[in-house]
Amino acid sequence: MGKDYYKILGIAKGATEDEIKKAYRKMALKYHPDKNKDPGAETKFKEVAEAYDVLSDAKKKEIYDKYGEEGLKSDGMPGGPGPGGPGGANGFHYQFTGDPMRMFSQMFGGGMFSDFGGFGGAGGPDIMFSTGDDFGFPMGGMGHGGGRRQRQDPTVQHELPVSLEDIYKGCTKKMRITRKVVGPDGSMKTEDKVLSINIKPGWKSGTKITFPKEGDQMPGRVPADIAFVIKDKPH
Repeated sequence: MGKDYYKILGIAKGATEDEIKKAYRKMALKYHPDKNKDPGAETKFKEVAEAYDVLSDAKKKEIYDKYGEEGLKSDGMPGGPGPGGPGGANGFHYQFTGDPMRMFSQMFGGGMFSDFGGFGGAGGPDIMFSTGDDFGFPMGGMGHGGGRRQRQDPTVQHELPVSLEDIYKGCTKKMRITRKVVGPDGSMKTEDKVLSINIKPGWKSGTKITFPKEGDQMPGRVPADIAFVIKDKPH
């Protein structure tokens, strides 16, 4: 019996494109080998990537929904030539050759799981966080690097007091920052910006949420990262 890609992602067959993407994000985080040390995690991680590769592509999904994995990996019809054989009448033959790590990086931003201070990725992701368990991962869109690197100002760090109840249940905190920005005409001005922090249930004191390049904009320099460190709020 072929793989059930819907079951692998934990979704129903009629799932929407957005639900498929959310399911991939959830399962990829769950089984990422740098976070999950179970012996079978890496295999699960690859299966999740393959499932998303198929279900997020309209053509592959249509064939899979009609004929299952066997039809998808032969020629679009059950009983067709196996992997490596010639394509069928429709010329379609699928074999997963993607890089699960690269797929994860493209979904969550540059860099993978990494130790404190070791977040990779050209240009940096939109939001990333790290925890007291010595791992973290970026979330958000990928940045674009290239060219000579400018010097970046040091990270500006703030404490974020959170009650035990909010940490247990999860909540959203909105933090207002004031920073200097460069206007279109090159002049400096001050602006207020609200940063939303989605605190997940189970986070603990010491978890650090970083917003890359949200600090003051200065000519010839990369804006500083803004970081918030969760601290238990005393009763």
